[in-house]
Amino acid sequence: MLNYSTGPGDLDRIVADGHAVVERQLQHLAAGRGDRRVLADQVTYELSRQTDAEERVLCPALAKAGAAAEAQHLRDENRRLKELLVVIQQSEPGDPEFEDAVQELITDVHTHATEEEEEYLPHLRNQLGAERMPALGQDWLAAMRAAPTRPHPHGPTGALAHRLTDPATAAVDRFRDRVSGRRDVLATDPSGLLEPQAQRILDALAVLHPAPLETLTVNRARRRPGLAAAVRAVLPHWAPEQVGDVRTMLLHGGLPIRVYHPSGGQDEPLPVILWAHGGGWVLRTTDETDTICRALTNRTGAIVVSPEHRLAPEHLFPAAFDDVLAAYHWLEDHSRFLGADPSRIALAGDFTGATMAASAACSLRRTLHTPPAALVLVHPLATLDPFGSSMTSEADAKPLSLTALSWLLSHAVPPGAATDRRLDLLSIPSTSLSGLPPTLIITADRDPLRDQAETLGHHLAAAGIPVTTTRYTGVMHGFLAAAPALDTAQRALAESAAHLRRAFTALPTRP
Repeated sequence: MLNYSTGPGDLDRIVADGHAVVERQLQHLAAGRGDRRVLADQVTYELSRQTDAEERVLCPALAKAGAAAEAQHLRDENRRLKELLVVIQQSEPGDPEFEDAVQELITDVHTHATEEEEEYLPHLRNQLGAERMPALGQDWLAAMRAAPTRPHPHGPTGALAHRLTDPATAAVDRFRDRVSGRRDVLATDPSGLLEPQAQRILDALAVLHPAPLETLTVNRARRRPGLAAAVRAVLPHWAPEQVGDVRTMLLHGGLPIRVYHPSGGQDEPLPVILWAHGGGWVLRTTDETDTICRALTNRTGAIVVSPEHRLAPEHLFPAAFDDVLAAYHWLEDHSRFLGADPSRIALAGDFTGATMAASAACSLRRTLHTPPAALVLVHPLATLDPFGSSMTSEADAKPLSLTALSWLLSHAVPPGAATDRRLDLLSIPSTSLSGLPPTLIITADRDPLRDQAETLGHHLAAAGIPVTTTRYTGVMHGFLAAAPALDTAQRALAESAAHLRRAFTALPTRP
């Protein structure tokens, strides 16, 4: 890991995140965990693209920064890494040549990563200036999109030669991946750390071939299949939970808000849950949100509303935060129209939606608006810093790896915004947290965000907030969306609903 501060989208942050993913995959491989053939294929895939991007972006940048010898050293190291990857690709776990190559690769990758993170990347930042690092980060992502997916140790190492030869090489590699079946396993989690139902879901997702985010443009990423698609593959006859009514309305400015009413008549105004969806501020997650909202509607008897928000990079921070807060104020003003009680509105969300829910609660506390009745924060992003040991221990997790998180943040957060307290919840002082409502924080153990989310729970408890933090084991980031095929997600939804019902019951109904 880097020993200095970087911003989302900076080249040095993106490169270090890639190192963390590969090193963790190699640790699983060396420890004999999980499916070692799939782990080897994933390591080969990751390193092939990373070494290609280094030669197209990092090495020329180093040469420009007066470190031409270091750039050539990296090219020589990359050739050796690719040679080891060829051996691993052409042999099988248990073969002497496979095991020897894995051990050499572990040593060489660690040395390679240490040199880059402790010497070359700091030198690059010092020589070119911190302001150049986001642009180089975008160049890196462009190189990753074009990179071959297999090692080519005798291919070109110059940036220009890569640009000329990579398109044809990448096309051939993709064809080989499809014919060999390798692409069917690149998006699963082969670590052996997931429970069987969660593993089945990610295996089904992998067969749908969701390309890694860091290899996609934003438009293609928005069409990428997610966990809801995997659930449909696992349960082909599954149908969404029935609720009383679902309708879509438009907020001021044209943003849609989906409203779920529970079944049955109502004699009095109902409580409301505002669910802010995740997606890293870049992706829409309507399918995943729909599953969760239907479940909460039925389990709480409350109205659930799920607003869309403007997406980055078209609309950078704080546009989405403003939209979620505007949706809350809309509920305050239009609750009677919905048959809702404006004094019993809860805020909830997952991933970056949870970040916005917590931020909105803090803002409402400051502005003396109707305070939310409760908070439910599902694996919230609590800081943009690489915080906690889960950033390395779960760096390779699917579907949110450290490189996927890095890609999302690089598109959503402009330079200089990372220290804003709406994004850095861990920096909010206790005095600003006091007065928040009862809070439930849910985390997944196979999630890079696990430690920062649980630390947020400690901060809330220290501020005197009634808070429960529950870690669900054997599951991945976003697991609530897989509830139809995942018992653990059903338990998390039941816990969320019970938390919300208690909070609503504690408040008197406003006629």
